[in-house]
Amino acid sequence: MTTAAINSDGIRILLVDSHAVVRAGLKMLIEQHSRLIVVGEAATARDAIRTAIRETPDVIVLDLDLGVESGLDVLTALNKVHLRSRVLVLTGSHDSGAHRRAVRLGAVGLVLKEKAPDVVIKAIEKVHAGEVWLDRVMIASMLGELLHHSNGKPPSPEALRIAQLTDRQREVVALIGKGHKNRQIADLLCISEATVRHHLTSIFSKLGLTDRVDLVIYAYRHGLAELP
Repeated sequence: MTTAAINSDGIRILLVDSHAVVRAGLKMLIEQHSRLIVVGEAATARDAIRTAIRETPDVIVLDLDLGVESGLDVLTALNKVHLRSRVLVLTGSHDSGAHRRAVRLGAVGLVLKEKAPDVVIKAIEKVHAGEVWLDRVMIASMLGELLHHSNGKPPSPEALRIAQLTDRQREVVALIGKGHKNRQIADLLCISEATVRHHLTSIFSKLGLTDRVDLVIYAYRHGLAELP
């Protein structure tokens, strides 16, 4: 797959979409911005993983519909190889169940293809900076499904907060509960300390906490970590 010259100061991006025309349009859009560079393209799950391992992009822009394959398979495989890349799902699907599964598998952003081009660029920049990008409609839909699956009983505010955590963030919380420091967590999860800090910032925001001590107490109280 195509690999562009590397700009060490820019955001390195891998495009994963089964349609060549879509990839070409995205590449043209993205590379209009000097800080953004497309370092690879892939049309299949297998090529996506190979290219991601070879190029180690900062951000992977992933379509959930890869023809006969699913982008969810790519997310599952990425979890196994422990790349530091952050995944932004760019999809035409309005299936909130698939959206929720993508987030649970580690996607840190999700944008519908019907959105304006500048939204895609902003989402790439935000997820690269360690933030989560989900619009209000998607969040409302996910929380609505959570309410539906709770047999009509309104979930507690804490259940709603905890439901926002990704699987990786739950792993971080569990390790915090065991007393591990950022460097140890980074080594255990095969990620960088910067990524651990990004996760913690997001965790504190989602749970309404301010520091590590509060997080440990919260994790024990709500079953996110085992008491030593």
